[in-house]
Amino acid sequence: ITSSLEKSKNRNTKREVKNMENYRKSSHCTYDIKYHLVWITKYRKPVITGKIAVRTRELIRIICEKNEVEILAGHVGSDHIHMLVSAPPHLSASKLVQYIKGTTSRKLQMEYKELNKQFWGRHLWARGYFVASSGNVTDEIIKEYIKNQDLQEKLKTDNFEIS
Repeated sequence: ITSSLEKSKNRNTKREVKNMENYRKSSHCTYDIKYHLVWITKYRKPVITGKIAVRTRELIRIICEKNEVEILAGHVGSDHIHMLVSAPPHLSASKLVQYIKGTTSRKLQMEYKELNKQFWGRHLWARGYFVASSGNVTDEIIKEYIKNQDLQEKLKTDNFEIS
């Protein structure tokens, strides 16, 4: 039994090290927090095209860089934005979307006066947004990792172990 548990722990450790290559670090924290974000223009109007689309992407990149957010993938559609981002733990998804939507709406309407004709009340984006957390570690892997923290405690069947 001991040798099979050791083999299992070795496999888990290798998997763990492989996954840790993608982790981000700050001065006191190691993390891997990813969000899939989507939001649309007000009334789903297809106005994010041409120069406006390029400027929207540029503004989003600036805002993300300023907030230590890494853009893993993104798409600027004519009436919506899709993004997969890696964010630091101190920045909530709602706060990130607030920064991006607020800044881009204000700056785009200041720079492109034709947007003011279609959107009154200074609202370029619709009120809501979609967010889903994403990661490469499943709940099962996390449970397995937690259970294998101390092989001597492995004999117990409790799922909240003490080492």
